Amino acid sequence: MSCRLWMLGAVLAALPVVAMTGCASTSPPPPPETHAGRPDRGAKLIAQYGCGSCHTIPGVDRAGGLVGPPLTRFGSRSYIAGELPNNADNLQRWITDPQAVEPGTAMPNLGVSAIDAQDIAAYLYTLD
Repeated sequence: MSCRLWMLGAVLAALPVVAMTGCASTSPPPPPETHAGRPDRGAKLIAQYGCGSCHTIPGVDRAGGLVGPPLTRFGSRSYIAGELPNNADNLQRWITDPQAVEPGTAMPNLGVSAIDAQDIAAYLYTLD
């Protein structure tokens, strides 16, 4: 085997390792589940606050909105609104006061209480 072919083989053999290592080191860990809150109540609150008028949300009646992003597989996402690492504290902060996180966002402040946000977050983390 010529030296050139051997070097090409060595480079190609190393590529998958480099690519896999690079992805693993830059991806944030998956979001933790919230152990606080009641997912069953959260689904009802999502309907009550009208979140489905803007978002598509699996398992919630009349939640087929197309204004905001779909919340399908929310529990598997890395970020909230492209701004915050996806964890329970940040999600509750976003739900209760989105304008404080991202001024001018289309997400309105709906007056969601802290306990309601906890239950809504618990439901959204079941969607993975």
